[in-house]
Amino acid sequence: MRLLSLLLIAAASPAAAQTTQPVATPANPASAPTRWPTKEGDVTLPGFRFGTGETMDLKIHYTTLGTPRRGPDGAINNAVMVLHGTGGTGKQFLSPQFADELYAPGQPFDLRTTYVILPDNIGHGASSKPSDGKRMAFPKYDYGDMVSAQKAILEKLGVTRLKVILGTSMGCMHAFVWGQSYPGFAERLAPFACLPVPIAGLNRMWRKLSIDAIKADPAWMEGNYSAQPAQGLGTAASLSIIAGSNPLALQQQYPTREGAEAFLSQAFTRNSANRDANDYIYQLDASRTYDPSAGLEKITVPVLWINSADDFINPSGYGITEAAVKRMPRATFRLIAATPETKGHGTHTWAKFWKTDLARLMAAQ
Repeated sequence: MRLLSLLLIAAASPAAAQTTQPVATPANPASAPTRWPTKEGDVTLPGFRFGTGETMDLKIHYTTLGTPRRGPDGAINNAVMVLHGTGGTGKQFLSPQFADELYAPGQPFDLRTTYVILPDNIGHGASSKPSDGKRMAFPKYDYGDMVSAQKAILEKLGVTRLKVILGTSMGCMHAFVWGQSYPGFAERLAPFACLPVPIAGLNRMWRKLSIDAIKADPAWMEGNYSAQPAQGLGTAASLSIIAGSNPLALQQQYPTREGAEAFLSQAFTRNSANRDANDYIYQLDASRTYDPSAGLEKITVPVLWINSADDFINPSGYGITEAAVKRMPRATFRLIAATPETKGHGTHTWAKFWKTDLARLMAAQ
């Protein structure tokens, strides 16, 4: 759904290691490991105009790693941007399964030579969002607005070009929007876990079911609740668990009813922790206008597009990827085979499955 970002439900136990949280990254996830030195900041975009015509002073929070370097022309020439999925934040990319694989010396985003930018998108993390106070009066943002805000914060940071945009789930879709809206701004694109077609069919249905479940809860009160509408959020969390899981792994690890139900209880608690109902409605619905399908030929930079065969949200076998990749002259598509080790939709955040491919992309001229 991003397609959704979806962090893996990460815990030490094998149980937690096999189910993802698609749209369901907790609103206030546990602190990321501190091994990697980071800097954080906020950019204010005064009078930001949304696609609906609504305006507000918008705050975008970001995290960076590494040091910007300038080329002979004075422009920063070593920046990369990594974009999270629905419900996530930039800090999810400090998790060991991502950071330890990519930021170390000799790795694709070696921090000795790479400046990594991790924004919290509109409606997420420490950036402006409905739960800050506007509730359902918050502007009805969509992916076009989110990409516009990303470009604006890059300009505030002095970044006028990127070596690559790597996007997971929702960030994957943002990468396709970037490639058409600002051709060449990013020298390469790495969209992971999405399709370049409208959010329709089953993908829209499970999102809409989640939204409707929250709104149908009497405790929601048109968004003016004093306590989170637990029943509606519970239904949404249940849908998210199903959408983000690796069926093969779960079948092998929990072959009995008792085991499956015990794991489900743990997963439900993690998936629904600290979520705000209005924020979640906006996050799920932001994909409503997404449709890059008509302009794929505009994307002429090298593209590494990766999906996984165990992804419920972006199922393979529909013929979509085969036709779409041919329309981008320098695109490579890879489908990661489902195994007991892959992570469903959340495979996108486990770099061990695609790090070698990313290294090849970064070497492409």
